[in-house]
Amino acid sequence: MAEKKYINKGAFMTEIDKMIVVDEDHLDIVEDPIAREKIQAQLEVQLPVDPDKVLIKVEYVGVCGSDVHYFHDGCCGTFKVDKERDIPYMLGHECAGTVVEVGANVTHLKVGDRVCCEPGITCGKCEHCKSGHYNLCEDVIFWATPPVQGCYMRYVPFQADLCFKLPEGMDTKAGAMVEPFATGMYAAEKGEITVGDSVVILGSGCIGLMTMMACRARGASQIIVCDLEDIRLEKAKENGADFVINSGKEDPIAKIRELTNGRGPDVVFETAGSKFTIAQTAHIARRGGLIVLVGMSAQEEITFNFGQVMAKELRIKSLFRYVNMFPKSVATVGRGLAKIDNIATHEYVLDDIQQAFEDSITKKNEVVKAVIKID
Repeated sequence: MAEKKYINKGAFMTEIDKMIVVDEDHLDIVEDPIAREKIQAQLEVQLPVDPDKVLIKVEYVGVCGSDVHYFHDGCCGTFKVDKERDIPYMLGHECAGTVVEVGANVTHLKVGDRVCCEPGITCGKCEHCKSGHYNLCEDVIFWATPPVQGCYMRYVPFQADLCFKLPEGMDTKAGAMVEPFATGMYAAEKGEITVGDSVVILGSGCIGLMTMMACRARGASQIIVCDLEDIRLEKAKENGADFVINSGKEDPIAKIRELTNGRGPDVVFETAGSKFTIAQTAHIARRGGLIVLVGMSAQEEITFNFGQVMAKELRIKSLFRYVNMFPKSVATVGRGLAKIDNIATHEYVLDDIQQAFEDSITKKNEVVKAVIKID
């Protein structure tokens, strides 16, 4: 084994609403010996790097809504953090950085390349993988989805074929935004968006805004965005929304009907993961329209008006993560068709990650998207 030369540092969730930052040289701050052993194993960088992997010096990692759910609720949809199995738990999956070591079999990347990472390693053998629906692979190893640990740390080894080189002019902060943009791109594809379509997006958090930009890039002619927070609506307007509606100040269903001349939109995207906005989708969509469920709710069962669905002959689609969207997403951003770096409103250093998560929970009127800069 080559001489060790990388000293790692990372952030770990130790209980609900609690995060600690640990340097590999100062593990003594972790009093519990079992927890200390688990953290040491997670941080250790082994050289030489695996032949099919690269070692990345991570520079930015986004704070995703799923990360916040795990941190604050201990779960996200059907995925749950198991205290005995997972803690101490590292969150984070929206990653970009610079390659510092290259495995022997890797030919498309070199030391110094700036890359973003598609954070799910699938089996490649099941019917889902073989049919092109690898996002449904039951054996996927996906960063920060229990029991898999995430990437809020200084150095991360990862599969080279899931690392995508960033084009000239695209920095690693924007690179960290490619993962949520891939979700927005997949949502727009599921929504079959094409030139001239009218769109309503419920929720203007990060995923809502990414979906909005993806719809604009695909040629949507009218985009209406709804949210409860003015700062998020301002971001939507700034980045391409034609109309914004504060649902706490006016009736969104009535306003949407007015803006679409009584017809309703071709496609409604629900991106907030709220039982209230999910329920609104059937009332908003036009007759024969399409509903795309994007947001992951903390609740598994939600009341839905199927009377409206049947009477309007609506189609309903859901999506889970994305499929083959990273190359398209990088290319779209590289061509200047989506300025995804505009979405990040707050930047924190790794040592302040606890504050970043607390602000993401308690300051929704200020924080649209937080990113962590890994020092």
